Amino acid sequence: MVLCLCFSNFFFFFFCSMEYQVIPVKRFDEVIEHLRQNFFADEPLNKAVNLCKRGEGHKYLEEHSLKTLEANLSVMAVSDANEIAGVVLNGILRPGDLQAAKKKLQTKDDEKYRKIFQLLYDHNLQTDIFEYFKIDKAFDMSILSVDEKFRGKGIAKHLVENSESLAKKHGFKLLKADATGVFSQKIFKSAGFEVLHEQYYNKYVDNDNEIILPVESPHIKLQLLYKRLD
Repeated sequence: MVLCLCFSNFFFFFFCSMEYQVIPVKRFDEVIEHLRQNFFADEPLNKAVNLCKRGEGHKYLEEHSLKTLEANLSVMAVSDANEIAGVVLNGILRPGDLQAAKKKLQTKDDEKYRKIFQLLYDHNLQTDIFEYFKIDKAFDMSILSVDEKFRGKGIAKHLVENSESLAKKHGFKLLKADATGVFSQKIFKSAGFEVLHEQYYNKYVDNDNEIILPVESPHIKLQLLYKRLD
């Protein structure tokens, strides 16, 4: 059973000994450090191009993460010792945002970063979700990360579930996620997400037919997933 307590802008969710809450500004730095130790190194696309080593920061990834955190829709799992066990970074996606982000991407001086986000933006732009679903905004679940020592305890699943509750409270009609690996894909599908379209990594090639992002097994494809909220 999950107990949800609401206090103004804060939501607290309790499951066993783990507490789930909207990430406050005062913990943004801790979230970034969590991502440096976990997501930045483990995420399949980052790993494919060796974007950064565990514990290292990355200017553009951190800028992207902080911008998402500022939407005040992200959720963290906190242990009894007040340690961040996992996070899901949620933002708001509106018409024109992807086109603007893709244009801005060309100003970045990191080729590896550009390769990753070129794929993500191109894949998203295959379908105009705003026209397709008749919406004016989407709840964008952009980063899902659990500390290695807390994995296998269902934390990611509860982060997604608590994010869905938050999205409903704020009036969103659609959840959207880009899942780059098999583990996140399983989690989102178990939460009722469906696949809108997908891109196999071995089919994403350059003009010389070379694979652009040599992602390691068991991760074989990128999936754009969604869930309607009625």
